Amino acid sequence: MALQCQQNSYLTEFSSKVVSCNPGQLVISKKKKQPGYEVILEDTILFPEGGGQPDDRGKINDVDVIRVTRRQNQAVHFVETPLEVGSEVKMEVDWTRRFDHMQQHSGQHLITAIAEAKYGCKTTSWELGSKVSSIEMDTPSITKEQLSELEKEVNACIRRQIPMTPRLLEPGSPELEQVRSRGLPDDHIGPVRVVEIEGIDHNTCCGTHVSNLAHLQAIKLLSAEKGKKGKTNVMFVAGNRVLDYVGRAYDREKSLTGILKCPPEEHVEMADKLQKSLRMSNKTCTGLLRDVAVLEAQRYKSQPNRDPVFCLHRKEGDSEFMNIIANEIGNENALVLLSVGDEKGAGTFLLSGPADVVEAVGPKVAEVLEGKGAAKRGRFQGKVTKLANLKMAEEVLREHFKTQQAA
Repeated sequence: MALQCQQNSYLTEFSSKVVSCNPGQLVISKKKKQPGYEVILEDTILFPEGGGQPDDRGKINDVDVIRVTRRQNQAVHFVETPLEVGSEVKMEVDWTRRFDHMQQHSGQHLITAIAEAKYGCKTTSWELGSKVSSIEMDTPSITKEQLSELEKEVNACIRRQIPMTPRLLEPGSPELEQVRSRGLPDDHIGPVRVVEIEGIDHNTCCGTHVSNLAHLQAIKLLSAEKGKKGKTNVMFVAGNRVLDYVGRAYDREKSLTGILKCPPEEHVEMADKLQKSLRMSNKTCTGLLRDVAVLEAQRYKSQPNRDPVFCLHRKEGDSEFMNIIANEIGNENALVLLSVGDEKGAGTFLLSGPADVVEAVGPKVAEVLEGKGAAKRGRFQGKVTKLANLKMAEEVLREHFKTQQAA
């Protein structure tokens, strides 16, 4: 392709003519499709997705361009409003999005070239993420020292203000044999576009790029993480994203300083102490909760004229809490309804008692509490969404007893 956006990635406005405008659908998800129109122009400054780079956003005659895709050597613009074939239209590109993509994509080219030249780590794929991008390299690991040296070298190249230039080569040209490439799309036709970082790299690419490495401003290599099948993913941010990343990191650091009541250099140590303390507290609370469960069951069993229906809700309880009480009371001595969770919202419940009664009443209780469950060996357990109806559920149990007594 040799679209206007590829010839001059810095153009933000451009005029062209509508070649075709046909009804189409944009697939949002498996179940959702958006109707609209597929528009092809004589030329465009809106880049269609490709080379690992997402597509541009912008406007055509004040009509929002929702997606731009590639169809061989043409760009297909998806819009909601039809455009007249043959009419001249004016395009505007979302420059913030475009320049961000230019910085990340050009940054990837630079990192890839230096990593291969310095360490022999070839790039197998990359992803331009919404906040952080990643490069998959064909190596099982990259040390912290190597990552640091790589970062220093790519930033040194940026400071040298090296030109970055696209050019077209004819298929079969001897020059293409010297160009780094992961292959061309199966439907590629016409000249092959090569992006050159002067004295550093030549690479086949259809994306939009900066004209000089100085426009990258800076690159931060965040980490080298284990990838799939013996590969390593290098996470990075470039250009304005470095400033955004530092800004967000500082805001988090400032907030943590206020919460932890210690300077930034002590955040990790303090968080570790708090985590250990929390684990100990949780362990203590769990033990106490188990003791409470046993005491609640014993208190009920010690009553001389105990109610045949025993109901108990404990917000901070869990399944083990309910099972301890049910085990202590037993299935034959009473009809026990236990619940845990938000008393006005969702949670879980357990109904224990005589097996035939539990199987008959359990589904009714689940229905009242707006949930589902299943019976097994004299117990009915389930998840519900409306624990606020516990009183109604208790009435279901008492009504069952009255009916049995009357019979």
